[in-house]
Amino acid sequence: MTRFHKIALIFGTVFVGSVFAHAQGAAARQRLMTVRDTQNFVNVGGTAISPDDQWVLYTRTVRDWDDAQWRTKTHLWRVKIDGTGARQLTFGDANTTAPAWFPAGDKIAFLSSRGAAPATADSDGGGSQVFFMHIDGGEAWAATKHPGGVASFSISPDGKTLLLTAQDPLSAEDRRRRRDRDDAVVVDETFRWSHLWTFDIAGGTEKRLTEGQFVVSDPQWSPDSKRVAYVTRSNTKVDDAAWSDVWMVELGGTPRKFFENAGPDTSPRWSPDGSILAVASKPQSGNTQWYDKLHLFPVAGGAPKVLLKDFDLDFGAPIWSRDGKLVFWSTGKGTRTELFGVDVATGELSTTRAPMAGVSGAFELSHDNNTWLFSHSAGTSSGDLWAVRRQGAGYGAPVRLTNANPWIASEQVQLGQVETIKWTNSDGGAIEGVLTRPVGYQAGTRYPLIVNPHGGPSGASTEGFSSFNQVLAANGFLVLQVNFRGSTGYGQKHVNANQNTWGIGDYDDIMKGVDYVIAQGWADPNRMVAYGWSYGGYMTFWMSTQTDRFKLISPGAGLTNLYSMYSTTDIPAYLGWFFGTPWDNQGLYDKLSPIRHVKNVKSKMLIMHGADDARVPPTQADEFYKALKDLGKDVTYVRYPRQGHGITETRLAIDRNRRYVCAFTAAVGLPSTTEGCKDGLPVVDAPATPKPGGAGGVVDVDLPWSGSAYGADGRLLDRGVFEVIRRR
Repeated sequence: MTRFHKIALIFGTVFVGSVFAHAQGAAARQRLMTVRDTQNFVNVGGTAISPDDQWVLYTRTVRDWDDAQWRTKTHLWRVKIDGTGARQLTFGDANTTAPAWFPAGDKIAFLSSRGAAPATADSDGGGSQVFFMHIDGGEAWAATKHPGGVASFSISPDGKTLLLTAQDPLSAEDRRRRRDRDDAVVVDETFRWSHLWTFDIAGGTEKRLTEGQFVVSDPQWSPDSKRVAYVTRSNTKVDDAAWSDVWMVELGGTPRKFFENAGPDTSPRWSPDGSILAVASKPQSGNTQWYDKLHLFPVAGGAPKVLLKDFDLDFGAPIWSRDGKLVFWSTGKGTRTELFGVDVATGELSTTRAPMAGVSGAFELSHDNNTWLFSHSAGTSSGDLWAVRRQGAGYGAPVRLTNANPWIASEQVQLGQVETIKWTNSDGGAIEGVLTRPVGYQAGTRYPLIVNPHGGPSGASTEGFSSFNQVLAANGFLVLQVNFRGSTGYGQKHVNANQNTWGIGDYDDIMKGVDYVIAQGWADPNRMVAYGWSYGGYMTFWMSTQTDRFKLISPGAGLTNLYSMYSTTDIPAYLGWFFGTPWDNQGLYDKLSPIRHVKNVKSKMLIMHGADDARVPPTQADEFYKALKDLGKDVTYVRYPRQGHGITETRLAIDRNRRYVCAFTAAVGLPSTTEGCKDGLPVVDAPATPKPGGAGGVVDVDLPWSGSAYGADGRLLDRGVFEVIRRR
């Protein structure tokens, strides 16, 4: 997916869902996407092209339904660059990630936790280590035994050395304190640092490369294998990502800061001859809303060259052409991602579009400079790996390397069409949104509408594949996702347009979009619901206080009180960029906080939040829920144990999305066509574990699971109950 590395996106999240146990041997028939289906998607990524450009290593992540917690397993595969000869290389219970080729092409390396000791109260455990494997087969063997494990690695261009990134191991005193529970933490002073080590492949010995109190990330070998460029931060706080710097160290030398810049610097990438370092840098410090600018720094010294100063989109990580003449990057543009290229000598754009419409990312250029490898998805096609030959500034015919989810076609899963639509806001500005139409859409018919604001706020809704949108489309909904003021992909002015104005301009953009789809005859104005997560949670909380047009509103992980949010979130500086400090701008914080207007709520409310959310603490939901309860409003509050800013455990993700479907359909008077619902809630009457391939029919069942839920009467609803759904 497209790289949006700004902190803005940490207010965003990804909706995931589940697997659908299906009949085999029965005649092919059409069916609809279910919540369980969304957890059955196989994900491919982690690619690496072989030195001879003939093979691609990639990872394949699959849900393990035999695992007690339904966790995923990731294994390594390889496929020819023409899409043939796919073969699985690793097996077992341990995950395999980050594949890399040795320069000779005879061996590969990867990270794996196989054989690792588990973490304990006074130990980090074995963690992941680097393993080697002959490409022609045979058993892999562990190369490193780094205490606590390795976070990332890379192979030097000469093939002699590994570069390791790892967290500092616990000292004997640290372990004693943990064991004795004498481990008090001094806020903003107690950190675990991460550093670089080299590992001599022939001798099997490690040597520490960096020291000091900072965090290291994204290290990059120089082409001559003698130096490393890397990114540092002064602590592990997410809030301080806006103060990152690029450093350089020669093997055996002393690290030095590579250059001075007011803003954060990321993504150092060496030119093929090692003479230039390309860096993505922001023009201001302490703020991640500003788009990066592409800087080219002479390694020998001298002033940097800033390319495309007027380019009004963000820069992704630079990708050098193999001849050093061009620098490429991918970034969001509107509802799609595009691939851009700039001529290093002239500074002119040479490439302005991606090989395929939709959402592409993870671009990698072959060693012969002629083929792009990339991931891609679109509104009705899920993610896969593709390759395409370069032809000047254009492309040949894309070749599909993987078919990660063939069941969508083989089971004739019906999908809703996805498109980008445009309208005008109250200020006369052009606004785009992504519209997913219901399955079987018929012109002239009005459908119930779901409005789903994205996170960020400087995220973006795209034409990429969304399995949960397809579940909603299967249940007869029209889904509108608006790229309101503050969204990325539309220029710096647009992304900065909601500074000091949360809930004002962006709310207007959304509601004008609602009016537009109603005016087109697509949406039924009397059957509308809204939901969102993170900043989308803030926006839906805000919407509940500003309008009574929605039958039900479901905010998730949303902000309700900006004043208390400032002192409890892990990114207070981010809020400070939008509003200043609450003691200096108390009126603004108060005015733009949904809790200030809670008396205006008319819609039925379904609030959701992770119990361990550090980004938007659950007290934000607590405050709004308590107010609604005291006001006698119709509200249900679901709190998910152990979950942070996203819902990551499979059963809880299924619970959340089924609650959505059941609540949404009940609110607009629709029966759910994909889930078992009763009175707006998911229900179960027989425990079972879903497994694909059951004979005789389709069985979609689940065990009850925990998730604290509070009804309007304050009663704690401990468990959701789900009924068995059978389709013959």
